[in-house]
Amino acid sequence: MPQLIASVEGVEIKHVYLQKDRTTLGRSQDNDIVFDNMVVSGRHCVFELRGLADVFIEDLHSTNGTYINGQMVKRQKLRDGEVIAIGNFRIQYLQESERPSGFSETTAMMVDPQGVPGRLPHAIFRVLNGSSEGLEMPVVKAVTTFGKPGVSVVAVSHRRDGYYVAHLDGTARPTLNGDALGERPVMLSSHDVLELAGTRMLFQLQA
Repeated sequence: MPQLIASVEGVEIKHVYLQKDRTTLGRSQDNDIVFDNMVVSGRHCVFELRGLADVFIEDLHSTNGTYINGQMVKRQKLRDGEVIAIGNFRIQYLQESERPSGFSETTAMMVDPQGVPGRLPHAIFRVLNGSSEGLEMPVVKAVTTFGKPGVSVVAVSHRRDGYYVAHLDGTARPTLNGDALGERPVMLSSHDVLELAGTRMLFQLQA
């Protein structure tokens, strides 16, 4: 079954198995695949399934474009292993894959000290300064973005072993516990302090 594997800065955020004739991707919540980020148009592109395994991608006149191998595409058939680029999002297309029974996409998991898998604890950011001091912002999506577009934006993603933060956009480099975030995602620990465009936020894990 054809499959899409989406990632941000090397952190996997979503698996989607293509079963419908048309699977839409965009920022609007009514899409089949939602990327809540300003680089993504409301309706950005669509994946069309033909037969059992032929998939075509079509850009829906998006603002920032859809790219494969550095070339902007309008409509073309996808080849196995190709990677689609939309802003900082990367989407790998796999022509054939076995679908795990009972799952439609990946589930965030963690392993406790005894090696028993379990769901990740609830995660929040609490604002520590400014007019929004005390505000709590839950991290409930596969990838959640925080910040000011064009100034400083981070993406907080979860994977099997925990939550990760990565600098996504903007000229002002965010810091984690006083250290500037680099190009690679960094795993978050409870009570880490993220500073983003002058706003300090405390990361907390809650069972």
